[in-house]
Amino acid sequence: MKAQPTASHFVDGAYLEDAAGTAIDVVYPATGEVIARLYEATPAIIERALTSAARAQVHWATRPPVERARILRRAADMMRERNRELSELETLDTGKPLQETLVADATSGADALEYFAGLAPTVTGETIPLGRDFVYTIREPLGVCVGIGAWNYPTQIACWKGAPALALGNAMVFKPSEVTPLSALKLAEILVEAGLPAGLFNVVQGRGGVGGALISDPRVSKVSLTGSVETGKKVYAIAAAGLRHVTMELGGKSPLIIFDDADVEDAVGGAMLGNFYSSGQVCSNGTRVFVQKGIKERFLSRLAERTQSIRMGDPLDEATQMGPLVSEAQLEKVLGYVRKGQEEGARLVTGGGRGSVNAGFYLEPTVFADVTDNMTIAREEIFGPVMAVLDFEDEEEVVTRANATEFGLSAGVFTRDLARAHRVVAALQAGSCWINAYNLAPVEAPFGGVKLSGVGRENSKAAVEHYSQIKSVYVGMGAVEAPY
Repeated sequence: MKAQPTASHFVDGAYLEDAAGTAIDVVYPATGEVIARLYEATPAIIERALTSAARAQVHWATRPPVERARILRRAADMMRERNRELSELETLDTGKPLQETLVADATSGADALEYFAGLAPTVTGETIPLGRDFVYTIREPLGVCVGIGAWNYPTQIACWKGAPALALGNAMVFKPSEVTPLSALKLAEILVEAGLPAGLFNVVQGRGGVGGALISDPRVSKVSLTGSVETGKKVYAIAAAGLRHVTMELGGKSPLIIFDDADVEDAVGGAMLGNFYSSGQVCSNGTRVFVQKGIKERFLSRLAERTQSIRMGDPLDEATQMGPLVSEAQLEKVLGYVRKGQEEGARLVTGGGRGSVNAGFYLEPTVFADVTDNMTIAREEIFGPVMAVLDFEDEEEVVTRANATEFGLSAGVFTRDLARAHRVVAALQAGSCWINAYNLAPVEAPFGGVKLSGVGRENSKAAVEHYSQIKSVYVGMGAVEAPY
């Protein structure tokens, strides 16, 4: 099994290699097999990427928005036409099951390209009357943007950052996670095939040092990161030194609150989607599941039944519902949290082991009950298929406990009482919330967090604010009046 790319990088409209960089082995998580070898970007590669981006952006900014839109729309159509090929590559890159990647990865990336293609021609300024004189405003691109991706949704994240940047007249240099470097290369290839001028979307590979070199370059105006809080703090500090625009989509320890009047089947389904989809490797996951005591045992019983029926196995088999974790390091980290949960007195309801799959980085979907707020598994982001179920008595109590975290990415509420649902969501300190649903993230809706979970918003019309700036023009219509 091989997924060898044409070359490690895509710069100035073509694949580019420099084997002098440190090797990056791409490991298929289902078997542990090395399926590709790439090389980190050398200073020469980084320079070529930034130089071509700065050059191309100047001309791209002058193109009518509708022309930019046509190219992005063509790329969206091409991604949908090649969904099978792109989904199989995503599965090899991440280990996520094909059942999932076929509907959630390249397709959502195409949605972003299509959405921002439609939005681009509608972005306008305004006229401000001042009597005789007036002011008009212009929306201008920022310039060269740097995108830094995470390993859980490589294609989607590249599109969530690249689509608004390009639609609004910017260039982007994108650095994928070194764990999942393959998918962004295919996106760059498709964009150029769709007509995007060379240099506007470059992909360079590497670890933190490459990212640091990109975001500290004086030609860069904007940095958009999806990653951990620890990485976010470092990137934010480097960007701040140059007063660069930033968007940070970071981690979470999000609450999912289930009241005793909720539909239990729906609530169980929501909790499973919010903990086990992508083997739990989703930043917005509702990993603190607060269940009102009146339905606790009924909820746990049904949750255990449905969890134990999840089919694990070969991610390339479309019948497989859950694949491995992305890497051996991530597996070991998550197993450490499972041990910590048991040591601190949480009750293991189901899972916790490696399962029957003989190879790869698999972990059974795991549920802990009787979890208390001070336990490690209730405080720290695990990023694996480990659900912590906590009890609560009433609304006031659960809202206070749900907010008692340094994170604030997401939150969810299941209840038949819609007045209570809206009241609780209004009180929760989270940027993205759901009522009687969980983890749905259409491109039409803003996505992002508060507190340590991030800065700014991705997707929707909100992205316009983060990939453009306003120029104000005062127009004097009469003689200049001066006191001297």
